Amino acid sequence: MNELPRVLRFCKAAFIASVCAWSSLVALNNITDYGANFQFVQHVLDMDTTFRGNPLGWRALHWAPLQHAAYVLIIGAQVAAGLLAGLAAARMIAGRDHPERFRRGKALGVIALALGALLWLVGFEVIGGEYFMMWQSPSWNGQEPAFRFVVVCLLGMIFLAQDE
Repeated sequence: MNELPRVLRFCKAAFIASVCAWSSLVALNNITDYGANFQFVQHVLDMDTTFRGNPLGWRALHWAPLQHAAYVLIIGAQVAAGLLAGLAAARMIAGRDHPERFRRGKALGVIALALGALLWLVGFEVIGGEYFMMWQSPSWNGQEPAFRFVVVCLLGMIFLAQDE
């Protein structure tokens, strides 16, 4: 009997469980060390470490309530991705011997990964990196880690989407 489909199901469930742990830890870190990690968001939105005389400085967002709202939105997306990935992992494990049930669990995993990819791509690469010119900051540039997160999410989506 061919064991490859069963092994692939196990690997996919383990992968999405790892995404659950990763996203949940990132969210937990941002919640429990709110002040330290909020500094990052604040500096990016303030654009206070971009190139001197930046003609795009008018884009800066200095109002603290909006900065906190942006940070809470980021944390909310991280929590949602972690919860969806955890639910997906549980459903995939429960359905490991039932291909259709397993596929339904995978669909939740794809949603979790898409949410993560959108958070890091839109939130950090597009909005932070380009709109608020984060790439110009020598100290508050999170584009490299964001890119790694996007790649992990997109590769994970491809992996999950494949048939066993």
